[in-house]
Amino acid sequence: MKSEKSPFKFVVVVTLLIVALIIALVVINNSNSESNEEKTFDKQPPIEGQPTLGDSDAPVTIVEFGDFKCPACKAWGKNIYPQLISDYVDTGKVKFSFINVLFHGEESQLGSLAAESVYKQNPDAYWDFHKALFKEQPSENHNSSWITTEKILEVADEISGIDRDKLLSAIESNSYMDEVNKDTELVNEFEVELTPTIMVDGTMIEDPFDYDAITNAIENALEEN
Repeated sequence: MKSEKSPFKFVVVVTLLIVALIIALVVINNSNSESNEEKTFDKQPPIEGQPTLGDSDAPVTIVEFGDFKCPACKAWGKNIYPQLISDYVDTGKVKFSFINVLFHGEESQLGSLAAESVYKQNPDAYWDFHKALFKEQPSENHNSSWITTEKILEVADEISGIDRDKLLSAIESNSYMDEVNKDTELVNEFEVELTPTIMVDGTMIEDPFDYDAITNAIENALEEN
């Protein structure tokens, strides 16, 4: 009897293994598709009080969560940002805002505090300072300590409209640390894990260097508006 039932048992076992394998593949595929979906929130990050480029009435808002110590943020600013500004901000379709992220510790905090201090002193000088500070980020040895008060003042000295003494005083007294902390609250609220993180209205772009994905999100948002 055993020898007669063995083939049947073998077929049952093989069938069960195949079914289990199919189920596992379905679960894996579903998991991968979920991870590849862009995360969408019910609201966009608020930009009141944040440095913002473009027409205040532009129908779509893009927010970059960035860190002055982040090499990818510097690369994004060099390779993606200019085209984005030309295509959408300068044409009045989009306004662009920057929110500080402090993933690299004290230097990130110092750079963010300095940028907030410049913005509060003279909003028109902010973006020049922003770009100039990123430009000072070394191409190699990213972990070296380069964001210092001296470097910040050196950058500020090259930009018109920044009062050096007022900037130094604001940094030393942590005058605008509340603004930096507000940004950190937004980083936590919107579950930002990587820099740069790019959000188009309430949609977080999976790959910030995929310009097509950014433009698709913009066009969808424009249609909704």
